[in-house]
Amino acid sequence: MKANENFVTILSIDGGGIRGIIPATILEYLEFQLQELDGKDARLADYFDVIAGTSTGGLVTAMLTTPNKDGRPLFEAKDITPFYLEHGPKIFPHNGGLLGSLRRKLKSLVRPKYNGKYLHRIIKEKLGETRLLETLTNIVIPTFDIKNLQPTVFSTFEAKENPLMDARLSDICISTSAAPTYLPAHYFKNQDKYGNFQEFNLVDGGVAANNPALVATTEVTKQILHGNSEFFSVKSEDYGRFLVISLGTGSSTIMRSKYNAKTAAKWGIRQWLLYGGSSPILDLLTHASDDMVNFHISALLQALHSENNYLRVQDDTLAETDTSVDISTEVNMKKLIEIGTNLLKKTVSRINLHTGILEPCEHCGSNEEALKRFAKLLSEERKHRKSKAALTNKS
Repeated sequence: MKANENFVTILSIDGGGIRGIIPATILEYLEFQLQELDGKDARLADYFDVIAGTSTGGLVTAMLTTPNKDGRPLFEAKDITPFYLEHGPKIFPHNGGLLGSLRRKLKSLVRPKYNGKYLHRIIKEKLGETRLLETLTNIVIPTFDIKNLQPTVFSTFEAKENPLMDARLSDICISTSAAPTYLPAHYFKNQDKYGNFQEFNLVDGGVAANNPALVATTEVTKQILHGNSEFFSVKSEDYGRFLVISLGTGSSTIMRSKYNAKTAAKWGIRQWLLYGGSSPILDLLTHASDDMVNFHISALLQALHSENNYLRVQDDTLAETDTSVDISTEVNMKKLIEIGTNLLKKTVSRINLHTGILEPCEHCGSNEEALKRFAKLLSEERKHRKSKAALTNKS
């Protein structure tokens, strides 16, 4: 990279409910590496042009970018896992033993499995009245509008152009987390200073983009095409300068073989919604989204010989019992921390463009080593920008 060129830096965090603990573990390691390079005050929001998140990833995005009273991020990366450990059991309560479990399953046939009241309260308590345009870096959080049957993407860039999209982060996070069958859809109304208002009828962003990395790169591309001064030196076709870290929440190759055409051919509405303790239609939507996004970005950057600028950290070898989005027992949450910690030690994986399967990458090292390399690139990029800004101010 030439000295007068910049990376466009993007961090993306998948949806996955309580499995958000897995990327939280990865984020803690990445922020620690940045602090080793640039001091204890370094925060992830200082290094990324865009942070994107869907569902639980959207909440993590808001936590990392919401300013505190001193204008610094409300949460450090190391605070996210303790947040899940403290609040997860109250967001997804599992009291009542076998009888309670049966009641929840029966209840989920006619209404959401959880009422969402605790989740809504804690999100509003933590994020307060902070709005989209107040975040410390650009963010992108997908949701889905069930009234208009189309995605609604809450983007800092869009909010700058359309004040009616400058919603409270609490409303955005509640919306992107409203997984069908698990949590209730969210309605809210946003009003600008002129009295104009817009209504939103939203559910989980995972319906459209459980892996929001492609949504984030698309938002940046739109800004480049529109001549946004933040990206004035980047051309619309210059994807080779995108530096993307995409964090998954885990999946299961075992679970992918759980369904088959012979069995599904006999299903009606009930089986598509609930079969073998899972929701096949939701599994299909989230897996399809995750894989297509990873495939698209991988193919694009490989074609541009820039595959080293893209890191997808994902474990697709989870046991079926570890793939639940709502098992918030102490045992399960500790297991998720362990999965995240072990994932750091695993070899970097890349998608095979012929088979669509994640495979270990020869000569790429471990995810831990890759994150160290990315931390160094991010640190150098930030120092370069500071130096360039200082020279511009002097002149």
